[in-house]
Amino acid sequence: MFKKNKLLLFVLTLGAFGIINTEMGVIGILPYIADHFHISVSKAGWLVSLFALTVSISGPTMPLLFSGINRKKAMLVVLGIFVLGNVVSIFTSNFTIAVIARIIPAIFHPIYFSAAFTMAANSVREEEAPKAVSKVFIGVSAGMVLGVPIASFLASTISFQVSMAFFAIVNAIVFIATWAFFPSMPVKEKLSYGAQLSVLKKPIVWLSIIAVLLFNSAVFGVYSYLAEYLKSVTNLSGNAISFMLILFGGANIIGNVIAGKLLTKSPLKTVVVFPFALGIVYIVLFFIGQFTWPMAIMTLVWGVFAGIGTNINQYWISSAAPEAPDFANGLFLSSVNLGTTIGTAVGGAFISTLGTQYVILVGILSLVLSIVFVLLRNYLNRPITQLAK
Repeated sequence: MFKKNKLLLFVLTLGAFGIINTEMGVIGILPYIADHFHISVSKAGWLVSLFALTVSISGPTMPLLFSGINRKKAMLVVLGIFVLGNVVSIFTSNFTIAVIARIIPAIFHPIYFSAAFTMAANSVREEEAPKAVSKVFIGVSAGMVLGVPIASFLASTISFQVSMAFFAIVNAIVFIATWAFFPSMPVKEKLSYGAQLSVLKKPIVWLSIIAVLLFNSAVFGVYSYLAEYLKSVTNLSGNAISFMLILFGGANIIGNVIAGKLLTKSPLKTVVVFPFALGIVYIVLFFIGQFTWPMAIMTLVWGVFAGIGTNINQYWISSAAPEAPDFANGLFLSSVNLGTTIGTAVGGAFISTLGTQYVILVGILSLVLSIVFVLLRNYLNRPITQLAK
């Protein structure tokens, strides 16, 4: 049974890597996409922004609609759609079709992750669930860390189509592994849509959603402009910036592992301490941003905290609505994508009005606001939070 669960978690982690690889890997090949379709890089960026926006919209609804369907079948459907979307992207010369081939998989994206988080949590004892979920997040981090440079390398050395083929092959491998190794996973007790939606009546759920939105705004409102910050404030070369981005991503994976242990041992304390600790990191970053080696060290530390934050986000919402796990995971996906969108927009506004160095303020302000909602949840729901200790 132990070996079986380890294999299941490995395939789920690989699946997370494949899907995030498809989502984020495009960032590294936007100039090649622009050349291929004879469009501007900013227009090619629609393939990134429309994907994220679609996920934030479909996050709560699609897991809800698929909540009664056999999880293995649901995951195979999602993986099959991702493979087909990538294949279409390889052969099309029409940008509109390429956009559609991205939006359709994005609609189904939350179904896979919602099921993956629920399955990972159910594969172990209840108290070990955060640790199991953290393993799936390792796939998410790996997709971000490896997907962008691998896709960029393939596009620059061979062609844009080969990068898309790489995305398709990874998802196809996961499809085969899921079909071969996963047992049939029918939903034993199907919750009605009304029962799942009723969790939205709980103040703890809304407090958790807002806190998670602010947590992700704090991380990605700054991270989205890290390359620009390293270029204009730290004055690094292109190669050095690439190294720093990989350093951040690698630290993210370390953060996932640490978070699994912290959330298993002392979840509430971890969540309360997180915004204060990350806030200190941002204050230090603000003052040492022009110094290369201190900046490298703090980027590593920041990456670890970012990885911890990703796991906290999923835990904070799923623990607020344990009676509807699939719907709660959908709310998590929607909240983090919306947080990323808002944080990036505010960060951009700070850069245009105050300068690149001040983008860190979006992180600090988001964290200050998040503390209010974390403490409110803990205060208003003390009997519930005691159960989560």
